[in-house]
Amino acid sequence: MATPPPLLRRVAAAILLLLVSLASAPAARADLVITRADRKVDLTSHIVRVLTSLKVENSGPEPVSQFLLAFPNVQAKNLAAIRAFGTEGKVKGASTLLPIEVVQPSGVPPELTFFSASLSKALEERKTLHLDVLTVFTHSVQPFPEEITQAESQLVVYQDSAQYLSPYPVKVQTLSIRLPGGRVESYTKYPNAKLSDSELKYGPYEDLPPFSYSPMVVHFENNNPFAVAKEVIREIEISHWGNVQITEHYNIAHGGAKLKGEFSRIDYQSRPYIRGVSSFRHLIARLPPRAHSIYYRDEIGNISTSHLWSDSKKTQLEVEPRFPLFGGWQTTFTIGYGLPLQDFVFSSDGKRFLNITFGSPMEEILIEKLIVKVVLPEGSKDIEVSVPFPTKQGQEVKYSHLDIAGRPVVVLEKPDVIPEHNLYFQVHYRFNNISLFREPMMLITGFFLLFMACIVYMHTDMSISKNSPSYLAKAQWDEIQSIIQQIQAVFDQSLAVHDKLEATLRDLSRSGDVQSCKAARKAADAQFKELAKELKPLLTSLQSSPQSYQIWPKVEELVTKERDLQDKLMTRHSTVVDSFEKKLRGQDVENRIAVQQQKVAALRQEVESLLEYISEI
Repeated sequence: MATPPPLLRRVAAAILLLLVSLASAPAARADLVITRADRKVDLTSHIVRVLTSLKVENSGPEPVSQFLLAFPNVQAKNLAAIRAFGTEGKVKGASTLLPIEVVQPSGVPPELTFFSASLSKALEERKTLHLDVLTVFTHSVQPFPEEITQAESQLVVYQDSAQYLSPYPVKVQTLSIRLPGGRVESYTKYPNAKLSDSELKYGPYEDLPPFSYSPMVVHFENNNPFAVAKEVIREIEISHWGNVQITEHYNIAHGGAKLKGEFSRIDYQSRPYIRGVSSFRHLIARLPPRAHSIYYRDEIGNISTSHLWSDSKKTQLEVEPRFPLFGGWQTTFTIGYGLPLQDFVFSSDGKRFLNITFGSPMEEILIEKLIVKVVLPEGSKDIEVSVPFPTKQGQEVKYSHLDIAGRPVVVLEKPDVIPEHNLYFQVHYRFNNISLFREPMMLITGFFLLFMACIVYMHTDMSISKNSPSYLAKAQWDEIQSIIQQIQAVFDQSLAVHDKLEATLRDLSRSGDVQSCKAARKAADAQFKELAKELKPLLTSLQSSPQSYQIWPKVEELVTKERDLQDKLMTRHSTVVDSFEKKLRGQDVENRIAVQQQKVAALRQEVESLLEYISEI
């Protein structure tokens, strides 16, 4: 036989201590008698719901206005919600919701937790009260064994009392337990205990004294989704331009038996309902009827494995994670949708109020920590919150586009949230419609100022003043560059004359026309003199400028080198022509001008280097 998990051992020890305490517990002071108690326990989900129908009679002379409900501490710590509905009369009629609070009666066992339901009207002598009590428990169904393989079904254990625990005597009592179907490994067998299909019945039991308690354990198969959200952040943002935007961030885990061994994707794909029977592949979210702009994504991006159905009464979203969830596995995702403003925001007594459900739209999900943030429009004030159950409340400020003071945010926090907490709550606030036009006016003003700035820029003379030192310096430098370009042009013409003289010497070697060469040299000499006259005023202007101190030495050197080149070129030309007149041999002519030729080539290279330098200034 498998060893019980530590949690079950602790619960068993607590029940044993409870039985010892109940044996000596005194009866309740009020003269109330429960003539009939019918309990119905729903174990089809991992959230346990117990509906107890009581028929109560006052047998004493004094009227009674309080009714006590008792729970073992081990069970009360998992109590997520409790509601009581009562109606007076022999025939059960329309009931009213009764306020409930935790109390500590004197002389009762410390192993019990007591709640007091305040009756709307005191119960008189011999009068009858019909009371329906709904209790919802979390973490009361425990997996056993705690680890299973991929192919195994999930077995769970539930512990309770076969008899109704009450501080009042009970004349007749029955218990009905609804199971999810599948096999039942074992259950505690008492007299009048019967298992039929998926329903386990205990009773009827008669004439039970106060604080009667009979431990009962059911070990059964339950493969329904054990969806447990570690944390859910639900943001509700109100825009008075006609929309309420809902954004919900989920961190969901499978709270059932943990997966033992390796996971086989092939086996799961081939037989998912056999090789993955304990996992769940999708969750259902029931959204308001006119929900729109619905999305479903995680950190990677949009998730395409989702389905949406919508009609005039509801909008149903089926979300399927990227991978199936086995026990101990978890995933995170976000869903978002928009709602029409007029369906959820109303006006009353000069104030506006949001009326919307508190919990998650997901079916059968346990939220261990739920944070609801209501983002009100900027400028909202006199904020009041009305929630039908206790919550931790606070306020924040959120900044969005074009916000100045920020948007007030109401923060509500509650642990152990179940579907029964998905009730309507209200946030009341004052908001002036003029504030609606704040952001549009900011945009209009911003664009207006931008266009005005562009117009001013286009019509403004941004040039530097002609009297400023920077403008004068720039003008002088531009003048120097103009002079340098003109000097460079003169030297380019001079080099062109050099090239023509060289061409006449090449023609002389072919034609022997000495007179043509002499005429060309004479014309070249005249051009050199004209270029010298043209260069002289340019050099004078450049030398007189204060900003030419860096370039003037190079220009001066260029003038000297170019004049020296002219002299050497004219001398070489005269020597070649004279040699042709004397009819010397070609080798002799080469020997006579060899040194002159080297000097001309060297000077020509220096002149071209200096011209290249000043052209880059």
